[in-house]
Amino acid sequence: MLRLQSSVCTVVINIRGLMDVYQEAVDFLESHHIAVEAEPEVLEEDVFHEQAGSCFHSPLHLDILDLPDTPTLCSPEQMLERRLVVLKGILESEEVYLRELEALLMPMKALWASAGTSQPVLSSRQVQTVFYQVPELRDMHQSFFSDLKARLSAHCQTEMNHSGFELVVGDLFLKIVNHIGLYGGFIENYEKAVEVVRKCTQSDSRFRTLAQNMTSNGQDKTRTNYTLEALLYKPLDRVTKTTLVLMDLLKTTPVEHGDHSSLQEALRLSRSFLYGVNESSQSKREVTLSPGIRRQLMRDGFVVDASDGECSLRHLFLYTDLLLCTRLKHSSRGKQDQYRFCWFLPLAGLRLHLVAEQEHKAETHVRLYSIRTKMYHLRQQLRHRTGSLPARGRKKLEQLEQMELMLLTLSPVYRLELHSPSDKSHTLRLSSLYELEEWREAIHKLITDNIETVPPDLLTLTSACVKLRMTQQPPLHSSHHGQDEECLCGTLSVAIHSACGLLQPACVYVCVEVDGYEFYDKQAQTHSSVHSLSPHWEQELSFQVDGARELRVLCVSQSDRQGDTVLGKAAVKLESKSLNKRWRRQTLHLGQTELTLSLKYCPHPLEPPSSTVQTHPLFCVPIETVAQQEGVLVPHVVRCCVEEVERRGMDEVGIYRISGTTSEINTLKAAFNSNLREAVTRLRSSDVNAVSGVLKLYFRELPEPLIPTEMFQSLAAALDIQDINSRLISMLSLLQSCPDPNRHTFLYLLHHLQRVSEKQNVNKMSLMNLATVFGPSLLRPPVVGPGHRGPTVDISQEVVVQVQVVFFYLQCNNLPEAQTSLPHDTDGEDETTHM
Repeated sequence: MLRLQSSVCTVVINIRGLMDVYQEAVDFLESHHIAVEAEPEVLEEDVFHEQAGSCFHSPLHLDILDLPDTPTLCSPEQMLERRLVVLKGILESEEVYLRELEALLMPMKALWASAGTSQPVLSSRQVQTVFYQVPELRDMHQSFFSDLKARLSAHCQTEMNHSGFELVVGDLFLKIVNHIGLYGGFIENYEKAVEVVRKCTQSDSRFRTLAQNMTSNGQDKTRTNYTLEALLYKPLDRVTKTTLVLMDLLKTTPVEHGDHSSLQEALRLSRSFLYGVNESSQSKREVTLSPGIRRQLMRDGFVVDASDGECSLRHLFLYTDLLLCTRLKHSSRGKQDQYRFCWFLPLAGLRLHLVAEQEHKAETHVRLYSIRTKMYHLRQQLRHRTGSLPARGRKKLEQLEQMELMLLTLSPVYRLELHSPSDKSHTLRLSSLYELEEWREAIHKLITDNIETVPPDLLTLTSACVKLRMTQQPPLHSSHHGQDEECLCGTLSVAIHSACGLLQPACVYVCVEVDGYEFYDKQAQTHSSVHSLSPHWEQELSFQVDGARELRVLCVSQSDRQGDTVLGKAAVKLESKSLNKRWRRQTLHLGQTELTLSLKYCPHPLEPPSSTVQTHPLFCVPIETVAQQEGVLVPHVVRCCVEEVERRGMDEVGIYRISGTTSEINTLKAAFNSNLREAVTRLRSSDVNAVSGVLKLYFRELPEPLIPTEMFQSLAAALDIQDINSRLISMLSLLQSCPDPNRHTFLYLLHHLQRVSEKQNVNKMSLMNLATVFGPSLLRPPVVGPGHRGPTVDISQEVVVQVQVVFFYLQCNNLPEAQTSLPHDTDGEDETTHM
């Protein structure tokens, strides 16, 4: 009795990751009056709990069917529909399993033939040990597969005329379970077979090549590579799932169905067989994943799991060959933390897809604002407390930590989608693109496209997380309370200048992140550059920070086909001693990409977070105001439109003369007024005539024209100067008297229009045509009112003056170069940071 009890307990511990069978075993033994010792709580309550049913990676893929763990009240018709889905899943998995058995048997004939030669790869006895009972298992499952396929095919052909009760398969399952004893011999021989494989892999290079390059051809002509040891584990893994398959099939079979009694008997026989098998968990833990590699923890951390449609904070563990997602259960004082299993994915063939920046829903914005406001006030109350906190202060700190945890769950906007070859998918979400890229890089390094490894013992692996973990707690800034002396509190400004060193032209944007308390937005991006090897932005980003210690910068390539790809990243330590109100220029080396930026910091008390995002409209606003808001001399809307026209509109016939559709132009205008980055993204895919129309509209809707109205008379007089040199000097002098944003924007536009006219043979836009289009928008005569004392210009001559002034400047070959951004004065020499 003791030996039986020990055997049963060992089996149920090892296959607990497959299904909730422990309690069934206890009930079975107690019904036979056999005493069973209580198992530790970790098996049920602390590791798997209600999520245990789907925790084992089954080639049957039944976990994706979303079947209930307990019988539900549904009609017989609904049960029969689910039953058919289950049967089709079983048929598909049987086909996969048969291909794996065929792959395992592929080298057997050659090894038998070699055994009779003078230089055998394996001896006859070794061949027999390695492939013991495998041919018989293949024949048994081949017969089951053929019979099941025939019955399902016949049923599907006549499905419209039958209710589902006519499909009878219980005898097939009863037949295969009656022959399940074949697995008993295989299991007893399993350790010997693995020992032969490992020993000969080390001693014989011929066998090593064979054992590490086993191949199976999929139904879609794809090839999957295995190790011989991984294939040998397939039958062991398969037989432990028999009870789960029968349980799921029985749950979807109505009691009045003819199969019900047969399936009940098959389930009883399957359970009896499993109870009598002593499967060593050690054999699962110490399998060879690939040559010379053992399973070990590579990285862990807290992420938001959005796989089931709900966002939940989870602790993710990256092992050499798999991803394990768990839920941390904090224990009471004096006890060890424990983990509950959620899901796992093998890394073999895993595909990753990064989705950047997903907008929050309106209700999420409201919740985030509420949490941030409460956090802000708690932070203010705790700010001046140092040393040990009284009981009331500790309670406030705990509240602050809880709110940070809520933000970790609600705020993520980046997704990393994981897709396995078995059509199993999970989605991870993080607030930081930097951290998401670190996870992606770590996973990508371990992914192998053609090696399938041995399924893990999930119970042992999950239980070991407490000892193996490198990250103890979620990244909460409140845990560093009292260490804020060197942290930044105020306004941090980051000016992104340009980048170089790209291996190929790309549309690139820069993402900047800061740490600290998340009362305010901790992340911002530049607009996307034009397709270039040396992108430039000259864009200033501003952050309200509290407790900031680190700045993270990423260069991201944007592509419609491939999505966003991180080209490089770097982290910069923020020190209040080295930052001040003057710009400090830095060059960061992000792998092969070199990024130039400037930093400045202004400490000051912070205001409570705002419930609305501050937006600064661009259209119908004085150009001096826009330039000041953006920290530039040439507004981004002008630069972005010009760059886009030069990228794909220089050969467009009638560019700037032919306008785009009004609706598309208004859509782009609204985008520029609300979100520069979104506007530039739209610009890339808009009709180029709509892009040129937006530029013309911007100048036309300026409250004051680009060339100030008070200069109209002076410019008209200068045009009448007969001496060409004197006229040129006068016109350039008048241009120099314009305000800086007006002058540099006008010069920037003039140089662009000159480049457009260089292709007038193609686009049919000469300097005079361009002057005719832009003259009335750039220069306007003064409005004649009651108090006007200056000379007036005949209205018929106004348009002539407008066109001639612009035409004159366009004809100048020695125009000054435009300066697009304000100079960022530095305290000293540039700094370079290599990452």
